[in-house]
Amino acid sequence: MSEHRTRTGKVFLVGAGPGDPGLITSKGLKILRSADAVVFDRLASPRLLAEARPDAEFYDAGKGRDDHRMAQTEINELLIELGLNGKQVCRLKGGDPFVFGRGGEEGLELSAAGIQWEVVPGISSTIAASAYAGIPVTQRGISTSVTIVTGSEDPNKTDSTIDWDALASISGTLVFVMGWKGIADIVQALISRGVPSDRLAALVQWGTTPKQRTVTGPVGEIVSRGIEFGIDTPVILIIGDVVGLRDALSWFENRPLFGKRVLVT
Repeated sequence: MSEHRTRTGKVFLVGAGPGDPGLITSKGLKILRSADAVVFDRLASPRLLAEARPDAEFYDAGKGRDDHRMAQTEINELLIELGLNGKQVCRLKGGDPFVFGRGGEEGLELSAAGIQWEVVPGISSTIAASAYAGIPVTQRGISTSVTIVTGSEDPNKTDSTIDWDALASISGTLVFVMGWKGIADIVQALISRGVPSDRLAALVQWGTTPKQRTVTGPVGEIVSRGIEFGIDTPVILIIGDVVGLRDALSWFENRPLFGKRVLVT
């Protein structure tokens, strides 16, 4: 058996950032370029994958709303197998591995299997998409806190681990991710607990990418406005007075060639 097969490899849980390939960290890019194998998520930019070695092994572990290329248990098993086979693995994850990225679960499984691993933080879409939409999640005199919530948990569940009453009482900014499928229930749960229906809200789809689209309005109308404009996943929901700053701070979508495809002859 070759030395390559007998040595134990190492898995790097790398945050690819929110979509703009330029937002990956220099450390993450260095690991991607040197990896023997790349296990990538759906939201990892194809331009980033082009940075990998030509002879690297690629594994598509993408998960859409109704399209899971691999179950999480299969991803865990794949990372362990690659590590045991002596591979240096770049587990390329959208956003940050530890912010709703299931990086903690993968790290626990790798530790239990005796595989060396390391996390390389990435820029989370929860702050990057809002920034590219011209919405600062905190602003002196307006919002001194930001609360990030998964939108994949049904607020109507009797055993919900989310304290919806506490969320409704927060005066700062609320950011929901992975919530488009149940967004109507999320909005209704908050309004029914006291959030004013005229509090400002925004939906940001495909944040930080050329496909970014932003819809704003009162939280009581944000669902209908999103449907009207054809908003779909991936999208984040931002609720708070900071949304009112977008008109003055929108910079990304106001660029002259934003959203246009340019042919250079």
